[in-house]
Amino acid sequence: MDAFIQWITRVNDAINGAVWGWPALILLGFVGVLMTCLTKFFQVTHIGHWMKNTIGAIFKDKHVTGHTTDKSISQFQSLCTALAATVGTGNIVGVAGAIAAGGPGAVFWMWLIAFFGMMTNYSENVLGILYRRRDSKGEWHGGAMYYLRDGLGSFKGCKHIGAILAALFSFFCFLASFGIGNMSQVNSMVSNVYNAFHIPTIVTGIVLVLAVGAVILGGLKRIASITEKLVPFMVILYFIGAIIIIILHLGQVPAIFASIFKCAFSLKAAVGGGIGAGIAQAMKWGFKRGVFSNEAGLGSSVMVHSSSNVKEPVRQGMWGIFEVFADTIVVCTLTAITILGSGVIDLSTGEVAAAAADIPSATYMSYAFSQVFGPIGSGFIALAILLFAYSTVLGWSHYGATACQYLFGEKSVLPYRIVFVIVVMLGSVMTAQLAWDISDTFNGLMMLPNLIGVLVLSPQVMRCTKNYVDRRLHGKDVTPFLSHWDDIESEQEVDLDVDAGI
Repeated sequence: MDAFIQWITRVNDAINGAVWGWPALILLGFVGVLMTCLTKFFQVTHIGHWMKNTIGAIFKDKHVTGHTTDKSISQFQSLCTALAATVGTGNIVGVAGAIAAGGPGAVFWMWLIAFFGMMTNYSENVLGILYRRRDSKGEWHGGAMYYLRDGLGSFKGCKHIGAILAALFSFFCFLASFGIGNMSQVNSMVSNVYNAFHIPTIVTGIVLVLAVGAVILGGLKRIASITEKLVPFMVILYFIGAIIIIILHLGQVPAIFASIFKCAFSLKAAVGGGIGAGIAQAMKWGFKRGVFSNEAGLGSSVMVHSSSNVKEPVRQGMWGIFEVFADTIVVCTLTAITILGSGVIDLSTGEVAAAAADIPSATYMSYAFSQVFGPIGSGFIALAILLFAYSTVLGWSHYGATACQYLFGEKSVLPYRIVFVIVVMLGSVMTAQLAWDISDTFNGLMMLPNLIGVLVLSPQVMRCTKNYVDRRLHGKDVTPFLSHWDDIESEQEVDLDVDAGI
C-alpha cells in the first residue's frame, strides 16, 4: 500500500507542477480581468442591483425560495447547493495552509483573484443558462461541457475541438469530484474530529459513508433540500464564532491588515527564498487556495446553477457573483483575521511564530478558537469543518454525477454515486497532504478547458449582459436574449411575461 501511495504522489507532483504553473495562473487572472472589463465592472457598478436580487430577494421574492414542482430547483436551492460545494475546508484549512506557505500576503492575492473571479463565475453561470438543455425527463442539464460543445463548437472549424474540450472537462470534473469534492474534505473531517474528540478515523469514516450515501443516492432534489437548510445554519454559526474572536482581538485588526498588504508585496519570501520570491509565493498560494475555496474558473458550480428555475441568464449570473463574495470576501476573510490574530504568525515578519512552530497549519483555526473558548473552541471548529466538508461532499457528488452522465449516459449515474460513497472511506485513511495535492491537480485540469470556453464565448456574455441592463435597468424596449436555442428562447420569453422575469 505504501509503495502505491508513493507512486501516486510522484505522478501527481509531476502533473500538478504543469497544470498549476504560471501560464495557467496568468490565464485564470486574465479571464477574470477580461470579463470584468467587458461587463463594465458589473460587480462594482451594479453592486446594489445584484445584492438586491440575490441576498435581498431571499426575504421577499417567492420565486427565489419557493420549491418547484417540476425537475428544476429554486434559485435559493441552487445557491445553497453551489455554496455547499464551495464553502468547505478550503475556507478553514485551505486559508490556513495558504497563510502558512505564502505568509499573510497570500490573503491579499486571495481577495484579488476573488474580485475578478466574481465575473468569471458570473460569466460561467450566464453561459450555463444560455446553453442548457432539457433531457427526456424534463430536467435541465448545463455546464461547461455544454457551452464548450454547443458554443465553442458552433464556430467554423471548431466542432471537433469543442466536443473534445467538453469531453476533457467532463472527465477532469469526474476525477475532481473524488478529490476536491470527496477525499480532501473527508480527510479534513476525520482528522479534526480525531484531534477534538479522539474518535478513531475509521469510525468517523464509516459514519460519513452512511451519512453521504443516505443523501446523494436520492438525487439532486434531496441534495438541494438538505443543503438549503444546512448551509445557512453552518455559515451563520461560523460567522458568530469568528466575529466574537475578532471583537476580542479588535486592537490587532489594523496590524493584521497592515501585515497582509506588506507581505503581499514583500521581496523576501515569508518562508525563505530569494529576491522577489515573497511576492511569487504569496501570489501563487493565494490564487491556488482562492480558487480551491470559491471555485471561480473551474466551471463546477454552473452544473447546479443551470438546474435553477431561473429564466434570465444574468439573474443566475448575479448569484455567481454573490457566491464568490460570500465564500471568499466574507468567510475566508473571517478565517484569515482570526488566524492572524491568534499569534501563530509573527505579523512583523510574516513568518510562523517560534511558539507555533509545532502546530500543523490544518489546526490553526482550532488553535485560535481554543485560545478564547478553551477545549470547546477546538470542538466547535471540528464541528464547523464537519458541516462545511459534509456539505461540500454533497454538492460535488452532483457535479461528478452530471459529468458522468454527460460522458457515459443516464445509466452510469447510480454506479457513480455508489463508487463516490465508497471513496469516502478511502479519503478517511489517506494522508492529508496527498489528498490536498490531488485536489489541486484535478482543479487545474478541469479549469483549463473551462477558461478556454469562457474566453472564446465572452462576446455572448457581453451581449447578454448589455441586453439585460438595457431592458431591466434602462427600460429599453429590446428583445430579450435568454437562450442560445430558439425553442427555449421562445418558451422563456412567454414565461417572463407570466412571472415578471424570474
